[in-house]
Parts: sequence; structure tokens; C-alpha cells
Amino acid sequence: MNGVSLAASRIVRPGHHSDLLGDGGRIGMGLLTLVLLLALGAPWICRHSPRVPSGPALIAPCRSHLMGTDELGVDLMAQVCFGGRISLLVGVGTALLAGLGGGLVGILAGYRGGWPDRVLMRLIDILLVLPDLPVMIVLAAFLGPRVETIIFVLAAFSWVFTARIVRSRVLSLKQRRYVHAAETYGAGAFYLMRHHFLPEIFPLAAVSMIRLAGRAIVAEAGLSFLGLGDPTSRSWGMIIHHVLSFKGIYYTDFWKWWLVFPWLALMIVVTSLALVGRDLEKAADPRWRATDA
Repeated sequence: MNGVSLAASRIVRPGHHSDLLGDGGRIGMGLLTLVLLLALGAPWICRHSPRVPSGPALIAPCRSHLMGTDELGVDLMAQVCFGGRISLLVGVGTALLAGLGGGLVGILAGYRGGWPDRVLMRLIDILLVLPDLPVMIVLAAFLGPRVETIIFVLAAFSWVFTARIVRSRVLSLKQRRYVHAAETYGAGAFYLMRHHFLPEIFPLAAVSMIRLAGRAIVAEAGLSFLGLGDPTSRSWGMIIHHVLSFKGIYYTDFWKWWLVFPWLALMIVVTSLALVGRDLEKAADPRWRATDA
């Protein structure tokens, strides 16, 4: 088994790169860190409540209300900062649930093969063909407008992407000579998963989960925009829903702060996740590592 471990140790790991993130990835990571700090530190950063009126209605950004107020006089900065918690929770929760579930399904399908692989792949094909947005709308309306429901519905349609990536990687790893040698020496499935499969699969699954987080945040905003989100959550999508439901919004100047700030926060997070995911994908892609070695 020592010879097998030595052969496996020659694989270049993603950590071989001294700098995983390029300029775009570093900018994206910095913006994500800033948004995370604003969301987690909202009770100490914001001077006003995100639910209780604290000033005149629909005032422009000023010293006491840096992002202005909505039609009830509620501070918009407090809504955006506290709403970031909901949007980030949906993104991270969906990514973890779909990433872990899809990773396990991909490992099972790729390693076992046979009828489990055929059944799981047919299920994945069905979910990929289904129009996800109409089905998510129906499920969200049927299960009720709660944050947990949104995470469950989004994860139910997102795990297939991670499963396909992990399955294809496991199928490739099964053909490696050191894996065949380990099996000859009596290595079981648990040993192969721990020492040979997981170190290669995890970076790809992590990149997939980052992309799923961005996709989930956008999907949650879309469902909230349609009125299917939790009305008490005050997520970015729900703020945009309230804005566009206000009569005369297009004939006034209110949109300049009421709509732009939550939309800008949404765009910053999604774009930052895309930049970080792109750079990490380059570091995790075996073809990239092979040309860089």
C-alpha cells in the first residue's frame, strides 16, 4: 500500500498554485468580504431598524439615512444590510445542500456503475429537461413562502449540476493505474474515497457550489420578485418586489435610491461569486494544472 500512496502523492493538487486567485478573483473576494461584514455587522452598523419607520417617507439619501427611506419611512440601508443575511443564507444553504447531495450522488453513480448509475443519470436527465422556473414557482406556492422552502426548492433543482461533474471525474479516476493497484492490494471503497477520490473531487465540487450560490441568490430574488418569497424576510428580491409594486414608481425619482441600492447589492454579490468561481475553476481544472506543471 506504500507504493500506491507514493504514486498517488505525485498528483499535483490545487494547492500547488501559489496564487489561486487572479486580479478579478481578488476583487470579487474583497467585495464578498465587504458584503458579508455589512450583513453580519448590521445590528452595529445600521443606526435604524429595518422594520420600524425612522423618518419621513421616500426621502432621498442624506446624512441621517444614507440610502434614503421607503414609502413607510423605513431606512433603506438597514433593509439592504439585514436583507443581505437572507440572500446570503439562501445562497450558502442551497449551495451546501445541493453540493453535498449532488456530490454524494455523483460519487455513487460513478463508482458503483451498473443500474444505480443508469437510474441516477436518467433522473438527472429528467431534471435537466424540466423547466426549473415554472416548477419552482409551483412548488414555492404550494409549500408556502418561507426561507426554508426556498432553499429546499432551489436545492432540488441544483444538485444535478454537481452530480454530473463529480460523476465524470470519478469515472476518470477509476481508470488511473494507482487506483487499480490499490484495489489489487485490497483497498476498499472507503480507502479509495478518502485517499484518492475526495482530494481530486473536492476542488471541483467547491467551484460548483460557488456557482450554485450565485444561481440560488438570483433565483431567490426572482421568486421574491414574483411575490413567492417570505414577505417578512426583507431580502433583496423582496425589496425590489415592494419597489416595483409601488404605484407611480416609474414617474418619480424614488427609484434612484429605492430600487438601485438593493439591485446594486444583488449584482455585486453575483458578479463577485462569478469572478471567484472562474479563478478557482482554473486552479481546480486538471487540464489547467497539467499545462501549468
